[in-house]
Amino acid sequence: MDTMTLWHISGWEFAALAFAALLVGFSKTAVSGANTVSLAIFAAVLPARASTGVLLPILIAGDVLAVLTYRRHAHWPTLWRLFPAVAAGVVFGTLFLVWADDGIVRTSIGAILLLMAGVTVWRRRRTEKEEEPDSVVTRTGRIKARSYGVLGGFTTMVANAGGPVMSMYLLSAGFRKLGFLGTSAFFFLIVNVSKVPFSVGLGLIDGPSLLLDAALVVFVVPGALLGKWAVSRINQRLFEQLVIGATVVGGLQLLLR
Repeated sequence: MDTMTLWHISGWEFAALAFAALLVGFSKTAVSGANTVSLAIFAAVLPARASTGVLLPILIAGDVLAVLTYRRHAHWPTLWRLFPAVAAGVVFGTLFLVWADDGIVRTSIGAILLLMAGVTVWRRRRTEKEEEPDSVVTRTGRIKARSYGVLGGFTTMVANAGGPVMSMYLLSAGFRKLGFLGTSAFFFLIVNVSKVPFSVGLGLIDGPSLLLDAALVVFVVPGALLGKWAVSRINQRLFEQLVIGATVVGGLQLLLR
């Protein structure tokens, strides 16, 4: 693997990665989708493909903290509805990574994120959704869940960028703040752990990358604590705007980088 080791990174580069790790913790417990900024930082400091393998254990650490924080708010019927489609997306993403170069990956995912943000904004302007998650998710239907699930699995495998796609699905399904965070926490813990064998097989995770992860993972904890403190001070409307805004920023970063 062509990733840099801990010993080949300058002080400023390590500081940038540490900030990105802190932002991962914050995104997992506050504004899901904000870790697209972390994705961009990791890809700027490390080789683009290899950066996904370094970032994955950092994301898993954030997922564990998010599950511990919001485990009582998960909506399991939604999760079971999504998992089969996500599994298909992960397999497709793995095959895509075998031949696609970084430019194709970035352009594809950036376009998908911007499309999902646009569709969500359009839908929410058409009607105000006040129903509980059970009734809303039932109305959205299996086709929508499968579509978002495949996209989420694909984008999370090729660039750890599934957060914004699933954020758009959960927002369009009418989830409130805590239900949104609890459901996404379990979703990404399960999905990200399932990606580890694929990443190892592709050579994206190895000894040097795990050594770098060991040095960075401590920064996830203060980010998660900051997110837990902030989320109780963010109202639902602002929460949704921040999630959509983070998705747009992430999509533009991938397209313009």
